[in-house]
Amino acid sequence: MQRLLKITIVESDPARAALIEESLLRVGQYELNIVDDMTRLNTAIKEINPDIVLIDLDNPSRDALEELTLATAPLERPVALFVDQGDANLTKLAIEAGVSAYVVDGLRADRLKPILDAAVTRFNMFRQMRTELAATKRALEERKVIDRAKGILMKAKGIDEEAAYALLRRAAMDQGRKVGDVAEALVSTAGLLS
Repeated sequence: MQRLLKITIVESDPARAALIEESLLRVGQYELNIVDDMTRLNTAIKEINPDIVLIDLDNPSRDALEELTLATAPLERPVALFVDQGDANLTKLAIEAGVSAYVVDGLRADRLKPILDAAVTRFNMFRQMRTELAATKRALEERKVIDRAKGILMKAKGIDEEAAYALLRRAAMDQGRKVGDVAEALVSTAGLLS
C-alpha cells in the first residue's frame, strides 16, 4: 500500500484552513496537518516532516516571507505559496528562496491539485539539478587535486603527465582506494613537507 502524501497547511484563519482541507480531500487522499500558529511553524515543520507545505497568506511582508521560507525549508520539500496580491519583489524573493509555486490571486479549490502537482514536479526538477551540480563540482575539485598530485609527481620523479597519472592509478589500486583519495593524500603530504 502506497503511503499518503503528507501536506502541511499553514493558515491562521480556521475557516480558510477548513476550506483548504476540504478542497484537498475532494481531489485526493492526503495526510493533512494544519499549522495555525506562525510562531510554532519551524517546530511544527520539523515534527511533522511534510512532503509538501502549502502556505496561504493575504499580504505577505518581506520579513514574513523570509521567516516562512526559512521555517519551511523549501530546499528540502516543495512549498506552494498562495497570496492575494502580487508584488514583483516578493515574487522574486520567494522564488530565489526556493518556493516551488508562488500563486497570486489567492487559493481556489479548483486550482489546488494542479498547482501542487506542478510544485512537486518543479521541486523534483530543481533538486535533480542541484544534485547534478554538486556532483559536477565535486568531480571538478577532484580533477584539480589529481592534476596537482600529477604535478608533484612529475616534479619529484622527473616523469611526464601520463606516467604520473599511471603511478597514481597504480597506487590507488594497490591500496583499494579511489585515485582522487590517493591524490588528496599526496597533495596534503606535500603541503606538510613544503
